Amino acid sequence: MAVRNRGSVARRGSAGGVVLILAALSACGGGQDEDDRTASAACEPASGKVTLDYWSWVPGMQKAVDLWNSQNPDVQVKLKSTPAGNVGTYQNLSNALKAAKAPDLSQIEYDSLASFRLKGGLKDIAQCAGIPDAAPKFADWTWSQVDFGAGGKDGVWAVPQDTGPMALYYRKDVFDKLGLAAPTTWEEYEAAARKIQAAKKGQYITHFSQTDPNWFTGLLWQNKAPMFEREGDRWKVTVDRPESRKVADYWQKLIDDKLVATDLQGFSPALYKAWNDGEVVTWISAAWGYSTIRDNAKSTSGKWAVAPMPQWEKGGQQAGNWGGSTTAVLTGSKYPAEAAKFALWLNTDAKALEILNREGGLYPAARTGADLPALKQPVDFYGKQKIFDVFAEASQNVDTDFTWGPTMTDTYRFLSDGTAKATGGGSTLAEVLKATASQSVESLRKQSLDVTD
Repeated sequence: MAVRNRGSVARRGSAGGVVLILAALSACGGGQDEDDRTASAACEPASGKVTLDYWSWVPGMQKAVDLWNSQNPDVQVKLKSTPAGNVGTYQNLSNALKAAKAPDLSQIEYDSLASFRLKGGLKDIAQCAGIPDAAPKFADWTWSQVDFGAGGKDGVWAVPQDTGPMALYYRKDVFDKLGLAAPTTWEEYEAAARKIQAAKKGQYITHFSQTDPNWFTGLLWQNKAPMFEREGDRWKVTVDRPESRKVADYWQKLIDDKLVATDLQGFSPALYKAWNDGEVVTWISAAWGYSTIRDNAKSTSGKWAVAPMPQWEKGGQQAGNWGGSTTAVLTGSKYPAEAAKFALWLNTDAKALEILNREGGLYPAARTGADLPALKQPVDFYGKQKIFDVFAEASQNVDTDFTWGPTMTDTYRFLSDGTAKATGGGSTLAEVLKATASQSVESLRKQSLDVTD
C-alpha cells in the first residue's frame, strides 16, 4: 500500500505496463467550485518564500525531503509522517479536508484518488509548470491513473509515485526444515499451511488482516475479479462475483481450520513480533513490502526469500497488485505551483528515487526508475537473492482490466468492517462480499451516480 511499493522500462515500475481502467469522472464533476478551478488553471508561482505541508507514510521520506530543502531554500517542505492504511492517513485526511485544514500535498494510492476527487479534495494541476510535459516520464498506465484516462482533457490530479506487483515472501529456513518448496499453487499453499502448523503449535503460514481490504483486493485482482465495471456513464458493482467468491471461500476454509492467524493486524507491532518470533512465516505482499519485513523483523535477516504468488491453476502466471501511490496536491493549497513542482521532482529525480527505493522500498512509477542499481542487485536481507527479478516478472502478469470505483474508500470500509466480523466467527467472507456489494451500490447512488444491475 504505498506503505506501499516496487524491469526494461516496460517491466520495472509499470506493474508490467498495466493499463488500469479508472474511468474519467466527468459525470461526477470533481467537487471544485468555479473559483477553485480558475485558480487551478492559472497555477501561478507564489512570490516570496513558501512552506509546504506534506503527509506521507513512506519510511525514509524525510531524507528525500531534506534533499529537496537543501536545494530549494525558497520552497521548504515540512513532512508529517502518517499511519498507513484506510483508517490512518485517509481518515485523517478526510477530516482535515472537512475542516479546511488539509496539507498542501499528501500521498494517496491510485485506488483512492477517485474517492478524494469525488469529495472535492484534489487540486487540478494540469496547468502547473512541468505537468503538461510529464506524462512520458512515467509508465503509461500510471499516468492514466492520475488523469483518469482522459489524456489530460479532464485535468491532472496527482503525480504517480510507485506500483505494487505482488509475490510471496516466505521464511525459507522454515520451509527447508520441513522439506517444503515455495508453493506454486494455492492448493500447495494450503498443504504447506497444514504441515507448518502440525510441526509447531502456534505457528501460522500467514495472517489474515481485518484492516487491509486493499490486500484482499490484490488477491481478487489475481483471479481477475474487478470490483466495478463501467458501462458508458453507468457503474456496475461486481464485488460479489464467482471469481471473487472462489477467493473468499478458499480463505474462509483456512480461517475455519485455524490455519491462519486472525488476531494480527497489518503493519502492527504484534505482526512484527510474530515475524521475528517465527510465528508467521509468509506474507503475500507487494514489491514495497520487502522493506516492511526488513525494517521490522531484523532478527530474521537472511532467512526470507521471495517467490511468485501461488496460482489457481498449475502453470498459471497471474499476479495481483497491491497499492501503488501518487503525490497529490490538495484543495485549499495556496501554493499549487510549488506543490506540483515538488511532487514532480520527488518522483522523477534520480537521487530522490534512489532514496525512496533504498529507504522506503518504493518500486518507482517513473521510467528512469528502471535504471536504479538497487533493483538489479542481490538483497542481503533476503539471502542475497535478486528479489526484484521476481517482482519484474510479476509486474508483467497483472491483469490490465481491473477497474476502480469512484467510491473506493467506502467500499474498503464496508469490506474491512465485514472482514472483522468474519474473522471473529460472526460471518463468512462470502457473506461479506454480498453485503459489500449491496452497500457499495447504495454508496454510489448517494453520490448521484448512475448504477446498473
